[in-house]
Amino acid sequence: MMIEETKRSIHDALCVARNLIRNNFIVYGGGAAEISCSIAVEAAADKYPGVEQYAIRAFVDALDAVPVALAENSGLQPIETLSAVKSQQIKENNPHFGIDCNDVGTNDMCEQNVFETLIGKQQQILLATQVVKMILKIDDVISPSDY
Repeated sequence: MMIEETKRSIHDALCVARNLIRNNFIVYGGGAAEISCSIAVEAAADKYPGVEQYAIRAFVDALDAVPVALAENSGLQPIETLSAVKSQQIKENNPHFGIDCNDVGTNDMCEQNVFETLIGKQQQILLATQVVKMILKIDDVISPSDY
């Protein structure tokens, strides 16, 4: 089991290196990118009246699931931690703030040197969105021409 985990870790590291070679842009980790996106999407939701707003807010909840899981897995109070970091990002207008999983004492992912590749983050959001579209299409909630 230890050898398999080592193989997986080496594979993950090689994929990160490959992603950086393809596109060397990075985003802040620790859920900072998801929190920043959720704040922007939530602000955009106010511009849509009616039912569309509920779908957009559901997307915000999905984005918030990543930092909530990070906080939960780190032994922190997930809702309180997410609320605090979100309000810190809004108050200071700084997208660097994420979940302090290492208990360093700061939520600034730039100070903690916690980064992710942009291409990896884009793929995560794209694939998650495609899965939701497939599920809705299977359940006949949307037709293929709707998107």
